[in-house]
Amino acid sequence: MRILATESELGKVSKTIIDFIKEYQIIAFRGDLGAGKTTLIKNMCNLLGVIDNVSSPTFSIVNEYESGEELKVFHFDFYRLESEEEAFDLGIEDYFYSGNLCLIEWPSKIESLLPEKRLEIHISIAGEGREFIINKMN
Repeated sequence: MRILATESELGKVSKTIIDFIKEYQIIAFRGDLGAGKTTLIKNMCNLLGVIDNVSSPTFSIVNEYESGEELKVFHFDFYRLESEEEAFDLGIEDYFYSGNLCLIEWPSKIESLLPEKRLEIHISIAGEGREFIINKMN
C-alpha cells in the first residue's frame, strides 16, 4: 500500500497503520535520517492514547509507554547499536514475543532478529510531504 501525505495528513497515515495492529504487533520503520520515523510514531502513540511523553529512545534504545487502552507500547531506536548482540543483551526476544506493540526505528541494525511476521513502513521524502509504503511481511 502506498500513501502520499503532508504533515497535516499524518493522522490519516497513522490511522491506516493502527488498523493493522490487531494482526501485526511488530512494526519496523525504515527511512533516512529526517524522513519522519519518530514523528509518525509520536502521532500513532497519540492516537493510541499513550499517556507518556513520546520521544526517540536514541540513547536508551527502548522506551516503554502506557496507553489509556491498557496497551503497552515499546519504542526502539537501534541507530546507535553496534551489534545484534547488544539487542540480545536488552532481551529483545522477550519484547518481540510479549504480545505488546513494538515500534522499531532502524530495524536494519537487527535484521536477522526481526520476527518474520511484521509490518514494514518505508518512509521517504516526496516533495512537500512524505511517501509511505506499507508492506505486510509473513
